[in-house]
Amino acid sequence: MLNIVLFGPPGAGKGTQSQKLISHYNLVHLSTGDLLRAQIAEGTELGLQAKKLMDEGLLVPDAVVIGMIGNALETNPQAGGFIFDGFPRTVAQAESLDRLMAAHNTHIGCMIALEVQEEELVTRLLERGKTSNRPDDQDETKIRRRVTVYNTETAQVAGYYAAQKKFHALNGIGAIDGIFGQICGLIDQNQTARPEAPAEATKEVKA
Repeated sequence: MLNIVLFGPPGAGKGTQSQKLISHYNLVHLSTGDLLRAQIAEGTELGLQAKKLMDEGLLVPDAVVIGMIGNALETNPQAGGFIFDGFPRTVAQAESLDRLMAAHNTHIGCMIALEVQEEELVTRLLERGKTSNRPDDQDETKIRRRVTVYNTETAQVAGYYAAQKKFHALNGIGAIDGIFGQICGLIDQNQTARPEAPAEATKEVKA
């Protein structure tokens, strides 16, 4: 099973590349943002709580996110693999994800990070905000806060996967197809290497 973490700050192009990877490798897309927005659209209690946090540019509690991912894994038992878009965002989440994947007899194969400078991210997100109707894409202050959260917390996850020899960084600025080709090259190379699942992943899953 091919399981990929596609990593990068908001606006780095993860959504675009995810769709191309899903088609190319026949993967199931697990975007925590999409999962949360679905809950918001349905008006569930979880959705209302998540909306308040997302509108403020803050992260949703780990237990909620891990629970949603666990449900998604269980409802796609025949999947050939999963691509995680926007998750994990912290080392604690990465550890929980390893345990969750181990409980489903699989593991994360590699983590690919798209790197883009802050000013370019702000420009991209403000442009996206004109059509997305997402409040967090229409306010520059909130956008910069999200980037700051990524830089101070999420970027630390790179070290976690680097220690497992699974981390790969790519320049997220350039032609979409060119970036896609580089990502595929890394994935294919990683599949050949097939690293072992971390020993820590055998621990009991904790939501």
